[in-house]
Amino acid sequence: MADPSSCCYSCATCLLCLYSCQWFTTKKEKRKGLRTTKCDCSWFLFLFCVFLFTMVWLYFAIIILNDFHNFNEFIFKQRKLWLDWSLVLLIATAMLITYSAVLLVLALCLQLCGQPLKLHWLHKTLLILTALVVAAAFTGLGIKWAEEWRSARISLQATGPFLHIGIVGGMTLLAWPLASFIYRTHNTGLKVFLLLVYCAVMIALYLSPLGITSPCIMEENQLPPKPALAGHRGAPMLAPENTLMSLHKAVDCDVQVFETDVMVSADGFPFLMHDEELTRTTNVQAVFPERAALNSTAFNWTDLQQLDAGSWFLERRPFPTVQSLSAGDRYQATKQRIPSLEQALEAAKQSNISIMFDLRPENHSDYQSFVNATLEVIFQSGIPLQQVLWLPDGFREQVKQQAPGIQQVYGRKRLQNEKEPLLHVNLPYQDMSSEEIRQYRQDNISVNLYVVNEPWLFSVLWCSGVSSVTTNACQLLKEMKHPIWLLPSSTYLMVWIVVDCASFLTILWAFLLLK
Repeated sequence: MADPSSCCYSCATCLLCLYSCQWFTTKKEKRKGLRTTKCDCSWFLFLFCVFLFTMVWLYFAIIILNDFHNFNEFIFKQRKLWLDWSLVLLIATAMLITYSAVLLVLALCLQLCGQPLKLHWLHKTLLILTALVVAAAFTGLGIKWAEEWRSARISLQATGPFLHIGIVGGMTLLAWPLASFIYRTHNTGLKVFLLLVYCAVMIALYLSPLGITSPCIMEENQLPPKPALAGHRGAPMLAPENTLMSLHKAVDCDVQVFETDVMVSADGFPFLMHDEELTRTTNVQAVFPERAALNSTAFNWTDLQQLDAGSWFLERRPFPTVQSLSAGDRYQATKQRIPSLEQALEAAKQSNISIMFDLRPENHSDYQSFVNATLEVIFQSGIPLQQVLWLPDGFREQVKQQAPGIQQVYGRKRLQNEKEPLLHVNLPYQDMSSEEIRQYRQDNISVNLYVVNEPWLFSVLWCSGVSSVTTNACQLLKEMKHPIWLLPSSTYLMVWIVVDCASFLTILWAFLLLK
């Protein structure tokens, strides 16, 4: 290796100590003739790949935060343990990426200082473990939560232009240690290979904007109206879900629709509840411990009214926003009870918002009586039928005949040669592309997508022209007056050219300066 004349000896020695876990001095190094071997280069390449692997996982971890509350609910259903697992995910990911990033920076600094890349066996073991942990995380994601791969594809519409700039910048900085290594090594074949790979990657990056598409690359005057908001079980970040408090908080967030779930008690009273069991959102284990595992529909209305449907919200803190609630809101939350559908309809009527609901469980043997009981309550409430959005597929034709004024919302896409055209669809946001959303909008079909919590996702759907979104974060999306970013195509083209040209000139400068 060349003498590290431009580097401070003590600094180089310290870097070697951290990277190799051994204390070298420059004189000893010269005597022993330590050099970076092919095996050392292979480990550096492995380190670089692990760093990229963890960076990709960090990106996925940030993207899936939009849906992580579903994961928390799933774990509670399986283990009866509530924890905000997103914190565990982010802390673990931060530790892995910090470790690999520090090692990579040490290796690049050692290369610039002309020192050998002797990675210690402990670091090698930890890097292998890091790669295995991240691989296991991706495998688990693919098996148990496959729809998040579609979420990642959608996210590229929001982040693609910025990822391009960031990756080009990172690869441009890599030109300095690469040039230093190429000028120091005597292996011609390795030089040619590294240059070819680097040039191929940079050319691909320079041309990648040709494949980047985003609905937010448009002129300002082409931006569709802001999507309406539907409160998912009300405003669950501000109040216990599926309670009257949650409904009123959603109204304060200017939602146009209160989205909820309806079940029917053993004595025929429709009430609001999402889970098949009452354990997550009530104190049923304390009041009826021997019946806690029963289905929600097994309880009569008198029993349900004895349950506290709000204190769990303060104890488990399903969202970080619970910590910022006022004393008045905390007190109000402890007084919440399971509301009947009649109470919810009355509140929706007074607030002049629509109510959209599922009727659960659809596989119940007495489901037709559930439908009849629900329709009876709707008729008795006096709410205008056009404010009721009906989601259940079971006995839909019967509902159309008995209550033709109720708006029918379908949980599927339209079919070819549909006899009766759909007017409203309600789908997961992963199930519709931007092109499909635009087409439905042109055909006057209202599209509601769920569950949309993050501003980046709301921005993409806004630019696509979606009619409305169901959200847990109505208080956050309410404040958005504009998509996070909106870029005219001409401006994007100019940015692309400037970034690529600046990168090319910097790389050229690095190779000429270090020659």
